[in-house]
Amino acid sequence: MSVLDAATAERARAWAAGDVDENDRAALLALLARAEDGERAAAAEVASALAGDLEFGTAGLRGALGPGSSRMNRAVVVRAAAGLAEHLLRHAAPAGAEGSAEGGAEGSAPLCVIGYDARRGSAQFARDTAAVMTAAGVRALLLPRALPTPVLAFAVRHLDADAGVMVTASHNPPQDNGYKVYLGGRCTPGGGPTGAEDPGRGAQIVPPADAQIAAAIAAQPPAAEVPRAEDGWSVLGGEVLEAYLAAVSALPGPPPADGRRAALRVVLTPVHGVGGAVVVEALRRAGVTDVTVVPEQADPDPDFPTTAFPNPEEPGVLDLALALARSREADLVIAVDPDADRCAVAVPDPAREGGWRPLSGDELGAVLGEHTASGGLGGLPAGAVLACSLVSSSLLGRIAAAHGLGHAETLTGFKWISRAPGLVFGYEEAIGYCVAPRLVRDKDGVSAAVVVAALAADLLAGQGGRAADGRGLLAVLDRLAVEHGVHATGQVSVRVEDLSLITAAMARLRAQPPAELAGAPVERVDDLARGSVETTGVPATDGLRWTTADGARVVVRPSGTEPKLKCYLEVVTPVGAGAGGDGGAEAALSTAREAAGQRLQALAAQVRSLLAL
Repeated sequence: MSVLDAATAERARAWAAGDVDENDRAALLALLARAEDGERAAAAEVASALAGDLEFGTAGLRGALGPGSSRMNRAVVVRAAAGLAEHLLRHAAPAGAEGSAEGGAEGSAPLCVIGYDARRGSAQFARDTAAVMTAAGVRALLLPRALPTPVLAFAVRHLDADAGVMVTASHNPPQDNGYKVYLGGRCTPGGGPTGAEDPGRGAQIVPPADAQIAAAIAAQPPAAEVPRAEDGWSVLGGEVLEAYLAAVSALPGPPPADGRRAALRVVLTPVHGVGGAVVVEALRRAGVTDVTVVPEQADPDPDFPTTAFPNPEEPGVLDLALALARSREADLVIAVDPDADRCAVAVPDPAREGGWRPLSGDELGAVLGEHTASGGLGGLPAGAVLACSLVSSSLLGRIAAAHGLGHAETLTGFKWISRAPGLVFGYEEAIGYCVAPRLVRDKDGVSAAVVVAALAADLLAGQGGRAADGRGLLAVLDRLAVEHGVHATGQVSVRVEDLSLITAAMARLRAQPPAELAGAPVERVDDLARGSVETTGVPATDGLRWTTADGARVVVRPSGTEPKLKCYLEVVTPVGAGAGGDGGAEAALSTAREAAGQRLQALAAQVRSLLAL
């Protein structure tokens, strides 16, 4: 006896009939048969698989692999590619025009470049996209193999493409995959001929393009009815990767003659992703040649066998790299996430248990921001801007002001950070860094790795030794703390089963904001949902920001990808004048850090109480 309602069963049969993958079709029909035989678990799985369409939001699609309209699968990808192709034909040149296959051109057919990582289904999804684009009259260029997301983002600008598709779920768990969309060329304001510049050229999509593409996808027929070419697209050779490596490895300038970069001892983990060989080669070309890759995590593996969640920020993900670094007496640990668009580092610190200290996203963001502002990556143009998301540390703004540069605060995500006019450096606290926006208008873990390694080599050479004394990058953080105060940041996140609890909590916090935080009066309350660029500095978004008289700050917002309410905390503690030379200065800094840590803990406890979840 069926335990599945008739409407859901009919949707399942219709989806299976329109599927393009025999295995997915068979799996869905098998589940349906079990549900109609009375198996409740199968019925729940069918209902979940058909619970609406997988939402195409800003940047594209992401979800669990499996059959059905709410999962990532070939049928969903085929319909998504058809909707994107329709958008390109509407907003770029008319279909059918002749054009070069090597780059965009006025009057030619739209051009889309497609990349993919090593997750399950990625290569097939990329080929399906190329087949749909080609049949629709869009010129499709496929990257030659599984490569990092930044290589695809670079290719969109380098080839002056009208769009880019990257099949990846970044650092999501192994059961997921995704479909990330970039626009460029004639699909960006003022786009067209190569060299026409716009902050959004080669960036991830934002409104209204995301809604327009979503509407085009929704209007597509079942996947089996979408035309797909058997051939006709081009598979690129190594020229794009070569151009990317040449540009990225040149960012820190030629290796100094004293061999300081070759002397830097680096341990690298690509966390089972596609970044290992590319990062090693980029470092080698930049002069950093002593690089040991964590063997257990070196090769692409869609199962991510050494970690349940392949994000370098997650506890335990760096354990193998840190153990190897201790055994090799390394100077620096570098980790990139599976698609290599994020970068994390750890440095020796004898004061820490285990002798190593991972830097937070805000800490590395401050180091790279200071390096950029000081001219470490070359001279800066007039109107140069450092940018970060509104949930990242306010320290970057102080760094920008100290160097006479502009500072922009944006909504979360590089789709917004990358669009800051005059951008020369941007970052977000979730270990994403854009050190070369002229090359890649997105976060890029490969270029960040090259820049931070070269900087670490310079700092250690200046101090005349290895990093065992805990200096190098930590010395930059010490100096910034003395100049601008200790900026301690943290998070409070609450996961819920019932999303209405988040809605209720946001309503309650809007109605009753706190009068004080961490012992200081709240002097400013920003309801980001009611704000505007003019009033709050960012476009309207569902969030609250409280700022105290002494610089402490809390930003509260619902997560865009998980059933969580997330709170981003920051306290700022000045460093008092030290007495008795270097020892006194170190003591003053240590005292300020301890005080900041205590204030941050108190603030976190207060925020948890305010949330009442």
